[in-house]
Amino acid sequence: MNETLKRAISGAVYIILLLTCILYSRESLALLFGLFLAIAVYEFAKILKINFWVCFVASLVAYYFLWNKEQWFTTRTIIVLFSVGIAIKLLFYLFNHKKSEFHTITRYFIWLGYLLCSFILINYVPMGINGYNPKILISLFILIWTNDTFAYLVGKNFGKRKLFPIISPKKTIEGFIGGLVFSVISGIILAEYYIHAKFIYFWVIIAVIVSIFSTLGDLIESKFKRVAGIKDSGNIMPGHGGVLDRLDSIIFVIPFINLFYLILHYLQL
Repeated sequence: MNETLKRAISGAVYIILLLTCILYSRESLALLFGLFLAIAVYEFAKILKINFWVCFVASLVAYYFLWNKEQWFTTRTIIVLFSVGIAIKLLFYLFNHKKSEFHTITRYFIWLGYLLCSFILINYVPMGINGYNPKILISLFILIWTNDTFAYLVGKNFGKRKLFPIISPKKTIEGFIGGLVFSVISGIILAEYYIHAKFIYFWVIIAVIVSIFSTLGDLIESKFKRVAGIKDSGNIMPGHGGVLDRLDSIIFVIPFINLFYLILHYLQL
């Protein structure tokens, strides 16, 4: 089996599994991402050189008790702010060309904020005014896929200026702008015809958040792998790599989407 066919098949299986679990029920979504979390912890522990079993057990216990506690707004706020704080630290790490290693205790904080908190918060995103709404999370994934696709197409055909050549030589500024523009267009279409959102401009903001932070999430994971001296985080998905390779964008986006939700909640919008 050639590499292109292998990549296409594994990608199709991933998308079908993802969409099926999201659409079926909130519980099936939680089970799927609980499985993804277990695999991601294994991959992340190898990359950052932290104790797998400590992180594995703690991750599953915390995930089990917190995946459906979105109404605990104080707890949710703490999780979101902690995760966003770690994300900001990782942005400093990304743009600091001299920094490549973290202290041991910092690595565990990164596992908590970057990985565990994001997987817990994924379950909070599709909870709309009337309960579980799978269209919200599916729309987020569509926005990420739209951003990736058009960033690649625009960058390949029109890209001249490199976005971050040290970490990802193929990404261009033109590609980033193309991904952003088409994400916003996609966000408007989804809000109008799929989600039937009351305030379409909310989804314009979400599209911008997704485009910016999914790109940054991809770059951060690329730096993790470059420092670790590996090409892929794992090999569970033939032609695509590991779970972290597939979910790096959504992992980094989710805390900021939840932050946006909390701002709307506290402003009562």
